[in-house]
Amino acid sequence: MNFAWKSGLGLSFPFLFDAFFNLFSDRLLCLKMAEPLGLLRVTVVQGKKLAIRDFKTSDPYVIVKLGNQSAKTKVINNCLNPVWNEELSFTLTDPAALLSLEVFDKDRFKADDKMGHAHLSLQPIISVSRLRHIIRVSSGETTLRKVLPDSDNCVSRESAISCVNGEVVQSVWLRLCAVESGEIELKIKFIDPSAQPSQ
Repeated sequence: MNFAWKSGLGLSFPFLFDAFFNLFSDRLLCLKMAEPLGLLRVTVVQGKKLAIRDFKTSDPYVIVKLGNQSAKTKVINNCLNPVWNEELSFTLTDPAALLSLEVFDKDRFKADDKMGHAHLSLQPIISVSRLRHIIRVSSGETTLRKVLPDSDNCVSRESAISCVNGEVVQSVWLRLCAVESGEIELKIKFIDPSAQPSQ
């Protein structure tokens, strides 16, 4: 597991997160599956170098799925580097959930063409949310974990999970699979009601 967390003194604590995660991961996985853990806000920011599915271009849109929930972006016509900046909301009930997405080319007279798919484990952002609550990070911006590309994920470049003014956020680029090229940028915000300050 890769992450970075630094104190105000500039000291690194390389096993703080791993120790916390190992201690509580079994307990997290034993939570009732139907009990909401929080709200997930996924902003589909943009796509880069998407595949051509029409004559010289494509008309891409993205379908994002979490469990049995799904949401779709608008179609961007004639564009291989679309900018959506659309926020989609999901209720998170499974601490080991995978967020998945599929990109399609909109066609008028036939079935929409596939333009690749990707997935992202939500376990790291959920764990960081719990850690943020325990160590009481609430103001400013603090990077609590980094996720690196590897063979088990679709992350295409290093991704930071940070606490920004009390909210846990992750900006991530995902490489599309089963396609010749393409990446999708997401910004994910996990809102854990148990970690919200009481008023």
